[in-house]
Amino acid sequence: MNTDRPLDGIASIKAKLGLLVAVSVVATAVVAEVADAGRVPLWISVPVTVVAALAVTQWLARGMTSPLREMTLAARRMAAGDYGQRVTASSSDEVGDLARAFNAMAADLATADTQRRQLVATVSHELRTPLTAQRALLENLVDGVVRPDDDALRAALHQSERLSALVADLLDLSRIDAGVAPLALTDVRVADLLASAVAEASVEGRPVRVRHEVHPHDLVVRADPGRLAQVVANLVDNAVRHSPAGGEVRVAASVDGDTWRLEVRDEGPGIPADRVERIFDRFGSGDQSGGGTGLGLAIARWVSELHGGTIRALPTAPGSTGAVLRAELPVRAASTRPSHLTQEHEMTPPPTSISPAADLPVTTPAVGRATASAPSGPGSASASSGLGDLWPERDVPPQPLPVLAALGVGTWAALTWPERGIGLAVGLTLFATGLLMWRVARYRRHPWTLLCAGLAAALASVTVLREAGGVVAIAVLVGVVAAASGATRARTLLAVPLSVLAWPLSALRGLPLLGRTVRATGRASVVWPVLRTIGLSLVALTLFGGLFASGDAVFGAWAEALVPDLEWDTLIARTFVLVLVAGVALTGAYLALNPPRVREARLPATRRATHAWEWAVPVGLVVALFAGFLVAQATAMWGGVEHLRATTGLTYAEYVHQGFGQLTVATFLTVVVVGLAMRAAPLESARDRVLLRVLVGTLCVLTLAVVASALYRMSLYQDAYGYTVLRVFVDGFELWLGLVIGFLLVAGLRLSGAWVPRAVLVSGVLFVLGFAAMNPDAWVAGRNIDRFEAGQALDTVYLSSLSADATPVIAERLPADLAACVLESSWAVSGEPDDLLEWNLGRARAADAVVGLPVPSGGCASLVTGDLVR
Repeated sequence: MNTDRPLDGIASIKAKLGLLVAVSVVATAVVAEVADAGRVPLWISVPVTVVAALAVTQWLARGMTSPLREMTLAARRMAAGDYGQRVTASSSDEVGDLARAFNAMAADLATADTQRRQLVATVSHELRTPLTAQRALLENLVDGVVRPDDDALRAALHQSERLSALVADLLDLSRIDAGVAPLALTDVRVADLLASAVAEASVEGRPVRVRHEVHPHDLVVRADPGRLAQVVANLVDNAVRHSPAGGEVRVAASVDGDTWRLEVRDEGPGIPADRVERIFDRFGSGDQSGGGTGLGLAIARWVSELHGGTIRALPTAPGSTGAVLRAELPVRAASTRPSHLTQEHEMTPPPTSISPAADLPVTTPAVGRATASAPSGPGSASASSGLGDLWPERDVPPQPLPVLAALGVGTWAALTWPERGIGLAVGLTLFATGLLMWRVARYRRHPWTLLCAGLAAALASVTVLREAGGVVAIAVLVGVVAAASGATRARTLLAVPLSVLAWPLSALRGLPLLGRTVRATGRASVVWPVLRTIGLSLVALTLFGGLFASGDAVFGAWAEALVPDLEWDTLIARTFVLVLVAGVALTGAYLALNPPRVREARLPATRRATHAWEWAVPVGLVVALFAGFLVAQATAMWGGVEHLRATTGLTYAEYVHQGFGQLTVATFLTVVVVGLAMRAAPLESARDRVLLRVLVGTLCVLTLAVVASALYRMSLYQDAYGYTVLRVFVDGFELWLGLVIGFLLVAGLRLSGAWVPRAVLVSGVLFVLGFAAMNPDAWVAGRNIDRFEAGQALDTVYLSSLSADATPVIAERLPADLAACVLESSWAVSGEPDDLLEWNLGRARAADAVVGLPVPSGGCASLVTGDLVR
C-alpha cells in the first residue's frame, strides 16, 4: 500500500468516500470505547475522538483531491506562460483520469507553444534570406554595380518565388487551423500529375535525378487535383532536398483494389525509427539543414487525411540509407471530409529536443515530465485547504519549536492533571499555552493583543485561586475568547465570535504547515540523535530507577512521589489529556502565528430605509411595550400586596419571581433591536439623525429601567427564599447587560459605535474577574447564614453542595457541630491533602478552616430536619 496515497488503488471516487466514512466511524467507535474503558470525562474524550476521526480521514484522504489542487496551481502557472507544469496522476479513479487528461492537454499546449515559437524563428529565417538577397541585388542595381540583365532579373525572380512559396505554405497552414479548405473533386490522371511534379522539380536545378512510374499507366483517380499536386510536390521536394548530389529520387504510383498508393524514395540519410512519427508534424523533423519551412510534410498529411487516406514514413533499417514516404489514398475520394479535420489535427507528443534556426535562438519551456511536485510554501498551503482564500498563509516557514512546545505542554498536562484537582498544575498549563501563543503571535506588540493577553492570564489565575467548578469553567471560556480576540485583533461584533471559531478550525487550516514542519524536522540531522538520546535516557531511568527504588525504602518513597501512576486506566486518561491539551496549544499557536482576516469582519451591508417610518414604527412599538411594562411594574409595586393578589392571584414572592428569565432575554434582544435600528435608519438629514437618537436613547433608558426592575425583583425573591450561586450569576449577568445597554446608548447618541465591541469584551472579562474575586460560593453561604441568624430556614443540603471556597465561611459562622455536619462530605474534611501541583487557594483555606471541627458521629440527625435547619 502506498502510505502517501493509501486509496490510489480504488478505481471509484464513490467507493473511496464510502470507505473513508466507514473507517472514520470505526475509528470514532474504537476511541470512544477506549475512553469509556478508561473512565475519561466527556469534555476530554469527545474532542479527542473528533481529532482521531479527523486524523484518520486526513490520512486516508491524502491524494484524493491533491491532483485537483495541483491542477489549480498548474493552470495558474500555465496562464502565465509556463506550459511545463504536470500533475501527479497515480490514482485510478475519476480524479486520476482527469489528472491524466490534464497532463495530456498540458503537453499539447506545450507542443503548440513550442511550434508557435519555432514558427516565428523559421519564418523569420526563411523571410530574411530572400529579402536580404533581393535588397542586395536592388542596391547593386541602384549603385550601378550590377547591370539589369537577364541573369540579375532571374535571380530576383527566384527570390520572389521563394517568398511566394513561403506565403502559400502559411496560407495553407491557416486553412488547416480554421478547417475551412474544401475539396474540388474531379477525375485526375495520375501519370500526368507525377510528370508535372517531376518537371517542376527539375526546374529547380538541383543535381538530383527524379524518375516516376505508374501502374497501370492509365490510372485515373477522383480527387482534388490542386491538393493532390501539393502532396506530390511536397513529398518530391522533401526527397530532393535530402538526397545527395547525383542521387536519384523515385516516385511510384500503383493501385490495390479501392486504394491507390503513392511512394517516394530517396537516397538520403534515411529516417530513424524513433523519428518516423514526428516528421509529419509542423517542424517535426527537427532538421532544417535542407532548407524549406518545415510545413510541407504536415500539409501533405492534412491533404491525405482530407481525402480519407493516410501517409506515413517507413523507418530506415540500421546500416542502410534512403527514406521511403508512402501515401495510401482512396481511388474515389468522398465529397465530405472527416469530422476530426474540422479543427487542427491533434498533435503528437512534443519532441525532447528542438533545434530552431541556428541564427535565431528560441527559449522553450521544459516539457515531457510525467509529474511535477507542487512547490512547498504559501502558494501550496493556500491551495491545500478550502479556507485558503479567506485565511491565507502569509509566508510562514516550518515551525518545529512551537510544535515541540505544544507537545511539551500536552506532556506536562498528561503527567500532572489526572488524579489531581484543579490547581497549580492546571494554571501552569494555561499560562504555558498563553505564553506560547503570545511568543509566536504575529501581532504580539500590538496594544490590543497585549491587553487581551493580560486579561487572559488574569482569568487563567482563577484556576489556582478558586475551587468552584462553575466559576473556573466560565473564567477559562472567557479567557479563550479574550486570547482569540487578541490574536486576531478583533474590532467588530462579528469578528469576536469568528476569532473564537477560528481556534478549532486551526486544526484544519494548520495541517499544511504541520506537514511541512514534520518533513523539515525529519530532514534535520539533529532530530534522530535527540530522539535516540531521549529513548536511551528513559531506558536508563526505568532500569536503574527501578533497581534503586526497590533496594531502598527512602529512595522508593521519593520515586513514588515523583513518578505518576501509569496503570492501564490512568495511562488511557493521560493519553487523552496529552492529545487534547497539545492540540489546544498547537491550534492556539497557529491561530496567533497566522490569524485569519476577521479583524474588520462585518455583517453584509444592507440598504438603509428610504423613509424614516420604515424603521421608526417597529422601534416605536418596542418602546411602547417597554413603557407599558414599566407602568405595570409600578402599579404592582405601589398597589400593595392586596391589590396584587386581587389582580393576579399571586403572592408578592411569587410575583417577583415570575418572568425574571423573560426579562433577561428581553434585555438581550434590546441589544439586537438597537443594532438593527442603527443599521437601517437613514442618516442623510439632521431630522433622521435626531429621530434615531431619540428613539434609540429612549429605548435604552427604558431598558435600563427594566434591568433595575429585574434586579429588584430577584433581590426580593432571594431575601424570601435564599441565595444560590446561579441566581447571583444571573444578577451579575443582568448588570453586565445593563452596562452594554449603556454603551449602546452612548454609541446611539454619538452615532458612532466602532469602540463598542471591544468595550463589551473587556467589560465581560472584568465582570468574570469580579465574579471570581467576590468568591460567589462564600458570598452565597454568608448571605444564607445571615438569613439563618435572622430566624429563617437554612438549606443545609445546598450549603453542603458548595465548593471548598465556601468552607471558611461555613466553619467560621455556623456553630461547630452544625458546621461539622454541613461539611461532613466536604473534600476539605474527608480528602487527602493537596500536593504542590494540586495546590489551590480555595482548598488550602478550606483545609485550614476545618482544623478543630468535631468529627460528626451520628449526631447530625438531631440538628437537621429534612433539608432545612431552624
